[in-house]
Amino acid sequence: MPVPASACFDELPALAAGLGSGRFTSRELTALSLERCERHGPRYNAVAAVLRDQALAAADRADAERAAGRNRGRLHGIPYAAKDLLAWPGAPTTWGAAPYAMQIIDRQATVLKRLADAGAILFAKLAMVEIAGGLGYRQANASLTGPGRNPWGTDRWSGGSSSGSGSAVAGGLVPFAIGSETWGSITTPAGYCGITGLRPTFGLVSRAGAMPLSWTMDKLGVLSRTAADALDVLNVIEGQDPEDPATVARPAESAREADAPCRFAVLRGATERVQPEVATNFDAALDVLREFGPVTETELPELPFNDVASLIISCEGAAAHENLLRDGRIAEMTAPENRWSLYANLMIPAVDYLRALRILRVMQRELSEWMTRFDVVLTPTLATVAGPVTEPFSSWAQGFESTQISAASNLAGFPALTVPSGFGADGLPTGLQLVGPAFSERLLADIAGRYQAATDWHRRTPPPLPDINGPLEP
Repeated sequence: MPVPASACFDELPALAAGLGSGRFTSRELTALSLERCERHGPRYNAVAAVLRDQALAAADRADAERAAGRNRGRLHGIPYAAKDLLAWPGAPTTWGAAPYAMQIIDRQATVLKRLADAGAILFAKLAMVEIAGGLGYRQANASLTGPGRNPWGTDRWSGGSSSGSGSAVAGGLVPFAIGSETWGSITTPAGYCGITGLRPTFGLVSRAGAMPLSWTMDKLGVLSRTAADALDVLNVIEGQDPEDPATVARPAESAREADAPCRFAVLRGATERVQPEVATNFDAALDVLREFGPVTETELPELPFNDVASLIISCEGAAAHENLLRDGRIAEMTAPENRWSLYANLMIPAVDYLRALRILRVMQRELSEWMTRFDVVLTPTLATVAGPVTEPFSSWAQGFESTQISAASNLAGFPALTVPSGFGADGLPTGLQLVGPAFSERLLADIAGRYQAATDWHRRTPPPLPDINGPLEP
């Protein structure tokens, strides 16, 4: 029996069961993803490259291994795609930027190698904001492939900088995708596109073979349909790697009763500067979560999280990409503001950067102590639903994050998980974000999984695109 078209929105356990029972083959499942990727990917501006021949050959190997009785695990034979800042032999790695449109890095990024070893099949590289947004972009069009388009409304932005990863998962092009986050680049597209996004603890997933933006803050993570799916992928890609000195092994976790109440915290004023529907959906999510534990109000320590995060990214991003100025290729950037911001960032005094790193240590200490008072901090993922791709962010965004928890948790290296929480204006998704202390991914996935079991937002799918050829009009 051929793979059903509905499989494009199935969760990973259903796909694994279909492969295990012989209901369909890995080649058939991969062919479905390839067909949807090639047909719809350009219309979402979601795809940087399709690896058709490599993917089908890998799918055939997975089918042969399964027929021979070898099973590599839950991801064996399942196709996936990755943000185009991860190197893969024989494929372009454009970093979303015109100066690197023809760049090929002949190595396997560690995260992709681990997925290949688990039998997962890379079939596409996904679009992204140029240089992962590190040049200070202010518009959706800041990408080699054009503005990321949201499957829930193709005139709306899919979010950055993992724009293609958000669109591809939400649009049913791929079961899961790998993205990256320095400050909001997984949670933003996941929130805008109505899917799950998991940003792991800093150092838990190797960045070897990934484009650097901020050595202090870069993280790789997962975009998927459910929290359980994201955790399955994280279990494969996490762990120490000698090629990334920042990586750490997950420490042993203390035993926790399965039905023990969770101590939730909500930031005071978290819904004061958000769209009304975002606030309504967040309050409804809290009503569900109160079944699993008490909710108390709290406030972040009074520290300049946004300013420190911005300064560190500006300085480290300028150091990582100074060569764009030296050879003049900065002029090829798509967004006009990205053609000059690097000059300004390179002029930041070294003493300011060093002070920011010293303040960072204070922040990490203060936040770690602050997090001991509760298990999970809850916030709306974003203050608004996705805005129009044709308008600058300043005309519609009230800030991509509704509170400073995004900057604070990224600086502290804490994990975050966002799941869909309903719909707002124009039928566009809203999100619920859970933030926990370092190495609390399993707790976050457990709580988010309970929330998803009690709701069906993650099972909603966007309207199908009209059956026309070619990309959508600008």
